[in-house]
Amino acid sequence: MEKTLTVTELTTYIKQLVDSDMLLSNVWVTGEISNYKFHTSGHMYFSLKDQGAVIKCVMFRTQNSRLKFRPEEGMRVLVRGYVSVYPLGGAYQLYVDSMQPDGTGALYMAFEQLKKKLEAQGLFDTARKKKIPMLPRAIGVITSPTGAVIRDIINVLNRRYPNARVIVYGTAVQGAEAAMQLADGIRYFNKVRNVDVIILARGGGSLEDLWPFNEESLAIAISKSEIPIISAVGHETDYSISDFVADLRAPTPSAAAELVMPEKKALQEALATYEKRLLNCLLFSLKKERDRLSRLQNARCLQKPMELINQKRQSLDAVERNLILHGRTQLDRYKTSLKTTIAKLNALSPLTVLSRGYGVIQDEAGRLIRSVKGLEPGDKLVITVSDGKFSSVCDKIL
Repeated sequence: MEKTLTVTELTTYIKQLVDSDMLLSNVWVTGEISNYKFHTSGHMYFSLKDQGAVIKCVMFRTQNSRLKFRPEEGMRVLVRGYVSVYPLGGAYQLYVDSMQPDGTGALYMAFEQLKKKLEAQGLFDTARKKKIPMLPRAIGVITSPTGAVIRDIINVLNRRYPNARVIVYGTAVQGAEAAMQLADGIRYFNKVRNVDVIILARGGGSLEDLWPFNEESLAIAISKSEIPIISAVGHETDYSISDFVADLRAPTPSAAAELVMPEKKALQEALATYEKRLLNCLLFSLKKERDRLSRLQNARCLQKPMELINQKRQSLDAVERNLILHGRTQLDRYKTSLKTTIAKLNALSPLTVLSRGYGVIQDEAGRLIRSVKGLEPGDKLVITVSDGKFSSVCDKIL
């Protein structure tokens, strides 16, 4: 009878065969990431697939902590590792030691991912960028204290503004510790407040050399700085994350020195021009006021003030005469009009009628008697004439 194997024995045998294969102990595999999961333990679990097959993969925390980019679902990658069997799952899988984007560099991928992330957080918004002071009292420079960059910056500043005050915070500008030291320099200047502007500078180099200026920790430090920051990293064609976050990007460190401090000679010439224009304006204003004073001094009213007063007195007398004449004319006009109105009223007055021998007859109740109708013999009457009243009795109706 053939020997019977347990599942564990069979799986162990297959695992030994796979583990002993030299090809499978160090293999490069390219494919598309699928079912990507980042476990709380820090391990990465995913599958690599192409049009014909799928293989499960795992990349432990120790290995993936060295990645410069973050794997994503659907990303094409090139991985290196070894193939083994996972006994509990009963399936073979690829244990990944290293990974890089397929078709593009890992650093470039990391740069694009971080750029997209920080842009979404608003760190690149122009509204949050601070204005660079025109004439800073002191300039902080964060760079290597022994490199050519700091000498170039100082030479440019000495040429443009010889007595410019420069405070250097020396740091590494490449390597694993550089990003942390650069961020510490920014925090130092913000704490002691001994500069008005900061230049973050480094000379040219490869993407790997410039990588500290693409670290997220440095970008956060730049965004939190209350002092304006100029990023001057690499050559004119080099761009870093610090360029996008900083308040101003300079194409080179020397250009940063030109941007941060105006040329003293040009300022002096401008001040001389302003001084000359101001002096000309003052002289013109002074001449204008002197001419005005001269005209006032020669004015007749100041030479013979009583003549003007007498003229005004005569004018006042003429106005007074005109007012009196006008008042009298108006008064005569109103008197004539009043007499005419009185005459008209007198013509219509009942007293005028009575003075011609007429009388007004009323009964005892005071009602006017306009007709004999309604009168009876013996009715008492009151007759009003021009100079009084008297009573009468109706004797008979004629």
